[in-house]
Amino acid sequence: MLLNGNEFCDAIFTLGYNFFSGVPDSTLASAFKVLETNRQYRYVAAVREDNAVGVAVGAYLGGKQPAVFFQSSGLGVCMDALVSLACLYKIPLLLIVGWRGVDGDEAPEHRAMGSALPHLLRAIGIAFWVPERSSVASALKDARLWSLTEKRPSAVLIRRGMIE
Repeated sequence: MLLNGNEFCDAIFTLGYNFFSGVPDSTLASAFKVLETNRQYRYVAAVREDNAVGVAVGAYLGGKQPAVFFQSSGLGVCMDALVSLACLYKIPLLLIVGWRGVDGDEAPEHRAMGSALPHLLRAIGIAFWVPERSSVASALKDARLWSLTEKRPSAVLIRRGMIE
């Protein structure tokens, strides 16, 4: 089942996430359009992925349950914020990552980071899910459960074309 941006954002919101931050990406374009126009999602746009993580951590400390959106190359930008802030202080962020560079038709820089993404997430102890179109909702639910149980960020990797 292919989700549209409204359904995708609603699936995350229904799980209890009530604060959103991120850096726009074309893989998640329809979700960003919803986040930017629907005030219920309390979305704060960031200019860098590490800023998005920092804003989300602040929201968590203020009583919110945050989700952070960015593309796979953004992991390199926010690695320090994830490891030395979110992981160290046991902040259960949900990372929604537009997984670029895995489908062979992207620029070399996306392919390089796209192939490294799973290895980097494992290296810093962040569990991740790569759902099929029919299992996006269950992957989000599993990531939430793991994140809350382990008190660590978790990630759901979204391939191009999974969200219309």
